[in-house]
Amino acid sequence: MLELRPLSIALALFMLFCGNAQASSFEAGTEQVAAQLVASVDAVHPGDEILVGVQQRIIPHWHTYWKNPGDSGLATTIAYELPIGAKAGKIQWPTPSRITLGPVTSYGYENEVTLLTKIKVPQDSGVGTTFPIKAKVKWLVCKESCIPQKVDLALDLPVVAPGADAGTGSPLIELARASLPSVSPWPTSLAYSNDVLTLRMTDAKLQSSGVKKVWFYPDEWGKIVQGAEQPWQLSGDTLELQMKPGEVRLSPGESLSGVLAITQDSGSGPLTRGYSVQVAGDAAVSGSTALKSEVLEAAPAKDGEPDLVLASALLLALLGGVTLNLMPCVLPVLSIKALSLIKHAQHSPLQTRLQGLAYTLGILTSFALLGGVLIAVKAGGAQIGWGFQFQSPVFVLVVAYLMFTVGLSLSGVFSIGGSVAGIGSSLAERPGYSGSFFTGVLATIVATPCTAPFMGAALGFALSQPPASLLAVFFCLGLGLALPYLLLSQWPSLQRRLPKPGVWMDRLKQGLAFPMYGAAVWLVWVLAQQAGVNAVAIALGGMVIIAFAAWLYEFTKHTGKAGQRSGFGVAVLSLGLVLVGGYFGVETTAAMPLVNVEPVRNAEPYSAERLNELRSQGKPVFLNMTAAWCISCLVNEKVALSQSSVVDTFKRSGITYLKGDWTNRDPEITRILTEFGRSGVPLYVFYPAGAGSSTKPIVLPQILTPEIVTQAVAL
Repeated sequence: MLELRPLSIALALFMLFCGNAQASSFEAGTEQVAAQLVASVDAVHPGDEILVGVQQRIIPHWHTYWKNPGDSGLATTIAYELPIGAKAGKIQWPTPSRITLGPVTSYGYENEVTLLTKIKVPQDSGVGTTFPIKAKVKWLVCKESCIPQKVDLALDLPVVAPGADAGTGSPLIELARASLPSVSPWPTSLAYSNDVLTLRMTDAKLQSSGVKKVWFYPDEWGKIVQGAEQPWQLSGDTLELQMKPGEVRLSPGESLSGVLAITQDSGSGPLTRGYSVQVAGDAAVSGSTALKSEVLEAAPAKDGEPDLVLASALLLALLGGVTLNLMPCVLPVLSIKALSLIKHAQHSPLQTRLQGLAYTLGILTSFALLGGVLIAVKAGGAQIGWGFQFQSPVFVLVVAYLMFTVGLSLSGVFSIGGSVAGIGSSLAERPGYSGSFFTGVLATIVATPCTAPFMGAALGFALSQPPASLLAVFFCLGLGLALPYLLLSQWPSLQRRLPKPGVWMDRLKQGLAFPMYGAAVWLVWVLAQQAGVNAVAIALGGMVIIAFAAWLYEFTKHTGKAGQRSGFGVAVLSLGLVLVGGYFGVETTAAMPLVNVEPVRNAEPYSAERLNELRSQGKPVFLNMTAAWCISCLVNEKVALSQSSVVDTFKRSGITYLKGDWTNRDPEITRILTEFGRSGVPLYVFYPAGAGSSTKPIVLPQILTPEIVTQAVAL
């Protein structure tokens, strides 16, 4: 009898995937940014509160981002790992700078910055031990392109007895404290009238302060138009700064908070200081002074307008969800479920109806969770859209493994018993309602790389609305996806039109394995675009291990109990290590650029600078925003944009074809998607010949043909 050694196999697999682990250091860096972890002391006392800083030294012409990155970018994040009982506060952000690139205005840091955090040392820390501080730091560093990077930093501080000298720590801490905004010494009020926000400060000392420059940085994105000019004037003892309201309008009583950067004359030249300002709708808060403000309510919308817009978005979402069922990413899963319906419909109509409801509940629950994640991430200030999860190489790898496992199940390599919820055909064919529920979850997962007609406008509207409206749109989108199967399961008259069960069902089920294998191959290709050839090797190795685990699980089912336990244990360990190894192995490397545009014979890589240059010259431009994980995008490029008739038309008309790749997260592309009211790719825009704003761009539909493209560019 074959002797199985689960622990030996597990250790071998672990070494295969995790052989390149690296230790943390107080210093680490990339080609663009060097980072180090510093502290305000050289040693700690039990119960101390200390300051710890992450210093970034940035090479010239590159920058990282403030907590509100502005029109594009991502704020730096620091995750501290501390001993039990220790606590880390929030990041203390120095006053940022304005970084302008064409029409994009961002807030961030150039050259050097230190981000401070207060850390509380536990009272029970043992004298003579060390207090370890670990920090996982992630940032986005940009020049003309953007690169997501991460480092692991660590610092060990000795714990000394109370009263013992703790040292002065790094001088960088005091320099960083000096760059933090201080509380504004001036009483401040806010007025809103004629679509202008006016920040007003009044104090006699302002007359002799030598103010040269003023700029307001809001704590949250959307409160003001980031790139709009902020005219200011100092009249007597009153300083007024005007701002253009942003997409997220202030309501009466709501606070506006941020940093007011004021450049003043000093003995050694101009000096910029930051002041924290928080102004409420009915009171101005500045230090201990509170005054009445002059916030005027904006003109209300016309009766019925929001409801009509929301109603249209809900209808478009419902139609888009129905159309998703015809997309190549969803159709195989729906076919699997339809086979289950054919098999069971004649035996228990009630059970068939309940399974239809369970399938619908699985889809609606998944869309609710997806909407909740979008709401949470948007609340954190990031701009993301439909299909954002496929910008994570780890997520792409997991879904590739899932598609491959579904294919193995459909091919008959293994089957899952009744005590396990199951996946793929085993899941779909189970009479239990959990199988139908999780098939709905699977349908949602595979639907997200697709964009169907009607979806773009609905999702673009949803992502600009409050959470309740966003969830309502996602609910209708999920309902549309579930609707065909739901109707089929509820109406016996429709079921009678289905073909009779027979041997053909098993053959069709096995045939449906090949679209699953094809989906897995496509996802591995997407992974190659994101994380390189090493990630492909990890993915393929993981699939071999998954196939082995599935075969072993099925093989040992027919042995004794000991063999079954051993087979199940090895299978579970193998799958666990595949996922753990995949997570550590394929995360996007720190130095890998976000934009990875596949060469196309008639396309140039997109950049805001290139688009602005062509527009200023009055040249016609065709813009294609795509992603490797977007099936609709790939189909459109194959059947329309790569066709000789389109290529010849572009060449003959002098049209420059710019292609932007959203395979990995790119704030610059997210910004232009938002500008056109889209939540995700594809986006096709044609800018006719003509300089500046004299010509309006033409947005093409999300499903293209050569005729649609050639007719649009001929207008």
